[in-house]
Amino acid sequence: MSTTTGPSAPADQPGDGPAVVSGPDRVVPTWTDPVAVQASELVGGPWGRHALTGRALFWTPLRVCLLFTVAVLALAWVKQVPCADGDWTGAKQYTHFCYSDTVPLFGIRGLDSGQVPYLDSELEYPVLTGGFMQLAAVLARGYDGLASSVGPLPAVVPVESYYVLTCLLLSVCALLVTRAVLALAGRRPWDAAMVGLSPLLFVHAFTNWDLFAVALASLGMWAWARRHPVLAGVLIGLGAAAKLYPVLLLGVLFVLCLRAGRLQAWLGAALGAAVAWLAVNVPIAVLAPENWARFFTLNGSRPADPDTLWNIALTVTDHRILDGPLAEGQSPSVLNAVVAGALLALAAAVAALALLAPRRPRVAQLAFLLVAGFLLLNKVWSPQYSLWLLPLAVLARPHWRSLLLWQATEALLWVPRLLWYLGTDNKGVGIEWFLVAVGVRDVAVVVLMALVVRDVWHPERDRVRQSWPGTDDPAGGVLDGAGDVITLRRFAPHRGQELSPAERSR
Repeated sequence: MSTTTGPSAPADQPGDGPAVVSGPDRVVPTWTDPVAVQASELVGGPWGRHALTGRALFWTPLRVCLLFTVAVLALAWVKQVPCADGDWTGAKQYTHFCYSDTVPLFGIRGLDSGQVPYLDSELEYPVLTGGFMQLAAVLARGYDGLASSVGPLPAVVPVESYYVLTCLLLSVCALLVTRAVLALAGRRPWDAAMVGLSPLLFVHAFTNWDLFAVALASLGMWAWARRHPVLAGVLIGLGAAAKLYPVLLLGVLFVLCLRAGRLQAWLGAALGAAVAWLAVNVPIAVLAPENWARFFTLNGSRPADPDTLWNIALTVTDHRILDGPLAEGQSPSVLNAVVAGALLALAAAVAALALLAPRRPRVAQLAFLLVAGFLLLNKVWSPQYSLWLLPLAVLARPHWRSLLLWQATEALLWVPRLLWYLGTDNKGVGIEWFLVAVGVRDVAVVVLMALVVRDVWHPERDRVRQSWPGTDDPAGGVLDGAGDVITLRRFAPHRGQELSPAERSR
């Protein structure tokens, strides 16, 4: 008979008889994470060694993590209230730190007059994001009609009803992200609290529509973990139709499936993604080709975004490198070529790491490295893009301290950015303060990437794989527990074999 105790005790073990389990059947954060231990002092200290887990009738980890998310979203909404009615006189959107793209684009893209994105007006976003905007506008017009005929409903200006409906839809997306992360965390359900209590979510939940794509990508990862590769591909393809970044997940899955000899599952996911993306995009491309192509042409012609490494380099050299000062409408051809080369080198480096690592990296680890590297090297990094990293970072390296430090730099960057937009004449700050904040954020992301690479190269330091005997990759789906078929290591153990539970726990 085997006896196991402690926070990583399995629910059952093979042996001569039934296992005696004196520990909980899931990882307890207040036993394993220093920040959680310290925070628990506010409510009486860490979870007791003889306390029961998994017996709550209502306050399950899922409901608690969703409650955390709702609370943070409510605070985010309070922060956004000064900007909700569209009256931005006195640069209120900057002085109150409540700027959101959704408010000005309501009028600029004709949603206030009932125009349909792409068909009636141009739009610089992928097709499914335009559909999300249209859905919010239709619901808002419905509310406005009810408010004008039903007394108890408060009547507001159209932009406010549109903004409120947009925030409610984005809040649903945030709850779906939390739910997906909890499922992907396996026996670490409380890791989802790192999403629900995220400072990044508080700052940027309603800045743009990115939570929609993040939700689709997270649900796609969940479907992959449940061994439904075609459904995973469909969700990833829909995510790519909202923001292109989810397509990077297919690259991650390809190299991991190559190593594990699971390319058939990847082909199913790739096919599902292609069909879903084409089903959404082809009708709009046929009906409004110029407006559909605007997203792609704009990305080719736009210069380096303010919060990118390229803009820092251009600013400190007084635009004497790359393309130099650009004329009106001139595309940064040199910058585009350099960025393309840098991104190809990044993809090659991530693929090499996946094939050289002593043990196959987890899906979330490789996805975080690729998406984070993409943001660092790309010429566009809008502030809300950092939400792309949130679920991936939590799943790749669920450490409260490192995640909070990184997110603190993201949240603090919002302040000098908006004060720089405000201008020094209006008591704002100069660009140097903003660029310093960008540099600090970039360093935090690089450090977090380095820690993930260290966990990949030394899998015994990976907290997820440490947390439970036999754990390999809770988000891996068909990859979970798979052996190696193709690697770049000279001596590759377990080639072409499934890992036994004992080997997986090493």
